[in-house]
Amino acid sequence: MKDLIMKEIRALKEQLCEISDYICRNPELGNHEFKAVEKLTSFLESKGFSVETNIIGKPTAFKSVYDSKKPGPNVAFLCEYDALPEVGHGCGHNMIGTMSCGAAAGLSKVLHEAGGRITVLGTPAEESDGAKVYMAEKGVFNGIDAAMILHPEDKTYESGSSLAMDAIQFDFRGKSSHAASSPHEGINALDAVILTFNGINALRQHVTPDVRIHGIIAEGGKAVNVVPSKAVAQFYVRAAKKDYLKEVTEKVKNVARGAALMTGASLEISNYELSYDDMRTNMTMSKAFTENLRLAGVSEINPERSSYGSLDMGNVSHVVPAIHPYISISDTDLIGHTTEFRDATLTDRAHDALVKGACALALTGYDILTDKELLERIKKEFSLK
Repeated sequence: MKDLIMKEIRALKEQLCEISDYICRNPELGNHEFKAVEKLTSFLESKGFSVETNIIGKPTAFKSVYDSKKPGPNVAFLCEYDALPEVGHGCGHNMIGTMSCGAAAGLSKVLHEAGGRITVLGTPAEESDGAKVYMAEKGVFNGIDAAMILHPEDKTYESGSSLAMDAIQFDFRGKSSHAASSPHEGINALDAVILTFNGINALRQHVTPDVRIHGIIAEGGKAVNVVPSKAVAQFYVRAAKKDYLKEVTEKVKNVARGAALMTGASLEISNYELSYDDMRTNMTMSKAFTENLRLAGVSEINPERSSYGSLDMGNVSHVVPAIHPYISISDTDLIGHTTEFRDATLTDRAHDALVKGACALALTGYDILTDKELLERIKKEFSLK
């Protein structure tokens, strides 16, 4: 049966590569991926999938289902398709969405015998305002037994971890005055921002090594001879675990509160982007995927890598068993979020990886649908975390 699934996906290679390349050459920023969604959902509809768009109130989020009408698990493949400003698809999301759709199409050919359901979820704006966070909060994953996504990379890695992340904004308000003739009449909001940066630098000594805190001054005044009455700083605060992140974020907020107290400025604290949970890889599912990746023709698979980035797939992994492995698209080193990475997704090497990745996803889905013991072990591991 697995040979049949791979045969079906390999027969779709030309179509899948055309979809991936089209999305790459027509990059769209998060929540504006209309061309990509049209391309992916049209493909799914042509394979007999139902399609529901504009879910969770986002016009480029979608849910597509193929139902065997027989009892069985519900396996989800997740799509990403947003691009980066200026760089375009320098993170390879054009391939991510295509691999998931290809996997779903291949697996659907045996679903009536295997039973269960296949769900494909279109998740916009991973790079900025990750829709998976909203989906996890709004119950989109209710009734789904396992969720998978596969990311292109310069090397192939097993699914691993990612850092939980809070995006914190500090708006300081002071009082403007002439910086030369009457500085004593002003309250310098920029001083509060600078004190915040200095305080956070002092804090770094007293947090665990996994923590990352980095920020920018988004606004710091308009003219040199005017005491800035408004200044804004934005920070990403990251930690290996969600619970510890909450503790560190509160310390960062207290630094800003202290800076406001020292300068006399007022302070407003907000989240300027969604918070991401740490990625909890389901190791039972990850092992099954790795075995299927070898079946699909990938022999060189590296253990999970240490990651200091953050993923909205982390939020998914807290509500349903999930994996987020990586597949190599190049024989040379690549750096993500670059034009070189973007261009690599258009090569024959990447096209070959696209098909192998779709096969591995589909085969893992097949295992979950047909191996009750495997699914029980996946769910048991998830319940213990």
